[in-house]
Amino acid sequence: MAMAELPKARFSIGQVVRHRVFGYRGLIFDVDPFFSSSADWYEDAMAARHQDCGPQKNSPWYHVMVDGADHVIYVAERNLMASEKSDDPIQHPLVPEFFTSRQPGQYSRRSPHN
Repeated sequence: MAMAELPKARFSIGQVVRHRVFGYRGLIFDVDPFFSSSADWYEDAMAARHQDCGPQKNSPWYHVMVDGADHVIYVAERNLMASEKSDDPIQHPLVPEFFTSRQPGQYSRRSPHN
């Protein structure tokens, strides 16, 4: 039996993105090939905002550091777009834990520790 192909993510770890609806910038620090949180979280967080049709669970979802805040969000691919190439760094306390350097629109991942 052939394995189902995982959806291809449009965005990558270290990429600066913008939320399509709310407009904030963020930095991707992890990618799930499909929705990986609980059904309760999806129903509570998504259904209230998207009563007619919430984001698809079988497309990529991203863990994003919100610029100018100290929290992270879990967001569906359809709600993100590439951010403009900006010299403005992402201001988030977790950036140094995950990334070493940056260029406009892209951060370099810190090497994993063994």
